[in-house]
Amino acid sequence: MKKLAMLFVLAVQIVVCGCGNSSPTSTPTTSTNGNWEADLINGTGQGSLLNFVVSFSVNNTGPLDITGFSFFNAGSCFETGLNAQTESGTATLSTSNAETVSGPFTLTITSATTKTALALTGTITGTSNGTTTTTGTLSNGSVVGTWTLTPGPTADKSCTQVNDGTFIMCQGAATCTPTGSVVNAVEKF
Repeated sequence: MKKLAMLFVLAVQIVVCGCGNSSPTSTPTTSTNGNWEADLINGTGQGSLLNFVVSFSVNNTGPLDITGFSFFNAGSCFETGLNAQTESGTATLSTSNAETVSGPFTLTITSATTKTALALTGTITGTSNGTTTTTGTLSNGSVVGTWTLTPGPTADKSCTQVNDGTFIMCQGAATCTPTGSVVNAVEKF
């Protein structure tokens, strides 16, 4: 019986010592909030005029908590004013140990009356000051991708053309320089 007890104690000690040698596998987390300005590039018709500013927050990954939105020039595809459109989107702020942030981003703006929809899909990039034990803040943020305008059933005739193109959205600024691998994507615009 003593031999069995000694083997049990030895087995427990091996398990405990083995657990102490594992390295942490967590990655830094990042959050962002504030204003982002979007510049729609290329495209034809009214869709190419729909530059805007949006205010949102997101912590690491999930839906955007949108707290403000305004077109600079809504054109004839969207109404202006309070509750003239709805906005929704998602972002993933994947942060590497080298403080680089990159992940998918979506944003859709839908007219409350005509149901015309402006959809943006791209990659969000920037840098983070986060660690494995603290949540960092995104800085030098940019989003680069494509946009599509889909007219609603009662949309103005000028919005019924096929409208699509590329866009760049900048964190807290009218212009920015994308970071990481999306730099080549911007140069193609």
